[in-house]
Amino acid sequence: MEEQNNNTKKENSQDKPRRDRPERPRRAGNPHRRPKKITTPVVNGNVHKEDKEVNGNKIVPDKEVNGNKKENKKAVAHKKQKPKAKVNKNNPTKPNPNKNKKNNKSGGRRPKKFVPGPMSDAMKASLAENEAVNDLRMNPWKQIEVDNKNKVRFTPLGGLGEIGGNMAVMEDEESAFIIDVGMSFPDDTMHGVDILVPDFSYLHAIKSKIKAVIITHAHEDHIGAVPYLFKELKFPIYGTPLALAMIENKFQEHGLMDDVKLFNYVTKRKQYEVGGFKIEWMHNTHSIIDACSLAIESKAGTFIHTADFKIDHTPIDNQTMDLQRFAHYGAKGVLCLFSDSTNSHNPGFTKSEAVVGKTFDTLFDLAKGRVIMSTFSSNTHRIYQAMERGIACGRKICVIGRSMERNIETTRRLGYVDIPDKHFIDAHEVPKYPEEQVLVVTTGSQGEAMAALSRMASNEHRHIKLKPSDTIIISAHAIPGNEGSVSSLMNKLVKAGVTVRYKDFENIHVSGHAGQEEQKLILRLVQPKFFLPVHGEYNHISKHSKTAISCGVDSRNILLMSDGDQIEITTKYLKKVKTVKTGKSYIDNQNNQEIQADVITDRQKLSIDGVVNIALQINKSTKKIVGKAVINTHGLVPDKEDKRFAHEIQNMIEVFLTNAEEKQLVSAKAIQDELRAIVRKYIVRTKRCYPIITPVVFMV
Repeated sequence: MEEQNNNTKKENSQDKPRRDRPERPRRAGNPHRRPKKITTPVVNGNVHKEDKEVNGNKIVPDKEVNGNKKENKKAVAHKKQKPKAKVNKNNPTKPNPNKNKKNNKSGGRRPKKFVPGPMSDAMKASLAENEAVNDLRMNPWKQIEVDNKNKVRFTPLGGLGEIGGNMAVMEDEESAFIIDVGMSFPDDTMHGVDILVPDFSYLHAIKSKIKAVIITHAHEDHIGAVPYLFKELKFPIYGTPLALAMIENKFQEHGLMDDVKLFNYVTKRKQYEVGGFKIEWMHNTHSIIDACSLAIESKAGTFIHTADFKIDHTPIDNQTMDLQRFAHYGAKGVLCLFSDSTNSHNPGFTKSEAVVGKTFDTLFDLAKGRVIMSTFSSNTHRIYQAMERGIACGRKICVIGRSMERNIETTRRLGYVDIPDKHFIDAHEVPKYPEEQVLVVTTGSQGEAMAALSRMASNEHRHIKLKPSDTIIISAHAIPGNEGSVSSLMNKLVKAGVTVRYKDFENIHVSGHAGQEEQKLILRLVQPKFFLPVHGEYNHISKHSKTAISCGVDSRNILLMSDGDQIEITTKYLKKVKTVKTGKSYIDNQNNQEIQADVITDRQKLSIDGVVNIALQINKSTKKIVGKAVINTHGLVPDKEDKRFAHEIQNMIEVFLTNAEEKQLVSAKAIQDELRAIVRKYIVRTKRCYPIITPVVFMV
C-alpha cells in the first residue's frame, strides 16, 4: 500500500506545474533513455489490469511477445491521434523552431562539415583541357589569325530597309563581285511604275574591280534587275542551271541573247575563284528549286552568306539543306555571317512545304467545279503539288500567264517537274471539258492589274469567264506594299460569286524564310565572330541581331545596316566607313523602259494638286493680250468654279502686263516664267496647294 501511495504522489507531482519556471510541454522522449517502470495496482497478490472503454467498446491491453508489443487491431484506430503542435516556451504564439528538427544518433548535434580533399594535378589538367576545348568549340573563330591585316568591304545596294530588291557588293583592295541583282515592287504613289530596280551608280564607279555577278537563286527579288544591269554593264555571271535559265528567259525578252556567253554554270560544294575570292555554293531549302547559300573565302577570312533560306527537313524534292557544309566552315572559323532576316519576328520553325499539299487535298475534295490556283510563278514546288492533286482528281491542267508558262516550261525542260504533256491543255480548250475536270494554274496572286487572275476578276480575260461554281485558291500572302492591290482583287472575286480560298485555311501557304529557331541553328552551326543581318526592313534586322546575341555573338560585333552603308571587316574590327549613293529606277514593264524620276514627280503632283494650263497671245508693240487668255484646270477647282477662277487669272495677267518692266517682256519665255511665278503665289495663298502650271505665250 505504501508503494501504491508513493506512486500516486509521484503522478500527482508530475501533473502539477513547478513554481520556479512556467508550465511547458514535456520533452520528446530520448530513444537512448531507459523507459520508466509502469506500476499497476495489485489485488490479492495479482496484478490487475483494467479494461478501458471507448464509446462503449472494451479495449484489450497490448500483449508482449518476445519483448515486442503486439497491438490489438481494434485499438489501433483509437491510438492514431494527431500529435499536438509544439509550442515555443518563450513565446507560446510562435511555433517552436525545433519542431521539425530530427533527432540523430549524436544526440541532436549537427553532423561534421564535409571538407573536400585537394585536387590532384591530373584532375586540374583535365579541367583546363576541357575548358580550352569548350572555348574553341563555342568560339571557333579564335582560330583566325589575328595579325591578318587584310580588309574586306561589304556594301548593300538594295534589300535593307525594304522587302525585295536584293543586291550587294563585296570587295577587297584588288577585286569585287556582286551578290544578286533583284527588283522590288512600287508603292501606290508611283503611278504607271511596274517594278523598281536598284541604282547602279556605285557599280559604275568600281566597274574596273568587278569580276563577276553571283546569283544565289532565281526569285525575282534576286534576278529581276539583271537585264537592266546588263544594258549598262556586262560581267561574267555565275549561278545554278535553273537560275541562269530563268535569266536567259529575261535576256530573250530584252534582246540580250548575245550575253548568254557570259554564263558560268556552277556545281554545288565546288569552289570557284572570282578575283581574290573563292566562292562555294551550298544547297539550301527555300520556296524555289536550286536555292543556295554562299561560303566565301578571302584573304581576310571566311564569310557565310545564307541568302534566302528556311530549314525544311521534308522538302518536296527530298533535297535537304546542306547543314554539313555550314558546320564544316563553322568548325574552321567564320569571320562574319550574313543571314536572312525576313521572318526574324516569327518564333519557332517555319512549316515544311509538304503541309501545303495536304491542304490542297482538302480543297480539291471540296471543289465541285473548276479549280483556279494562283501563286508565285517561281514557286515550282507549290505549282507541282497542285498539278499532282489535279491529275489525281482527273483534271486537265491549263497554265495561264506569261511568266507562269515560261517558268513551268523551263523547269520541265530541266527535269525538275516530271508531268507528261497529255495532262496539259491550252486556254481555248477549257470550255470543251466539264468543269470538274479542269485545273487552271495562273499568275496574279499579288493583285497585279495586268496579271491573268485580275483580268478574270474584272471579266476581261479572253478565255476564262468566272462562274459561281468556280473555286479560286490563292496560295500566297501579300508582299508588304501589295496589301491594297490584293484586297481589291479579293473584293472583285467575291463580287463575281466564286468560292475564294485564301486565309481561311491555315496551311494554304507557308513562308520560304527561316523563323527564329532556324536562325538560331545557323548561328550555332557557324559560330561567327561578326554578324550582319541582311534582307528585310530595319525592324527585322534589329530583331535578328537580338537573336544572335542570345546565341553568343558579342553585341559589339553586330552592326545594323541600311542601303548604301559600306562596312569594313577585318579580323579585329567591324565598322562603317562611308555611305555610297543608292536609290531606285522606275521601270514600265509594258515596254521594259526606264521612267525618269521627274516624270514620276509630275505624276504625283498631278494626282495630288492638279494642273493649270494657260494659253494667250500678246501684241509685241502694245504689250497687251490679244482677245482673251484660255485658262483651264484639272484637279484644282470644281467645274462650277472654272469661269470665276479663269476670270481672276485673266485680271492678274492684265495687271502684270500693264505694270511690267521692259526686261520682263523681252521674250515669250521670260513672260511665261513671270506668269508661272505670279499664278503659283496666288494659288498657294488661296488654295494651299502646288499644282503644275503650264503657261504658253505667243508673241504676235
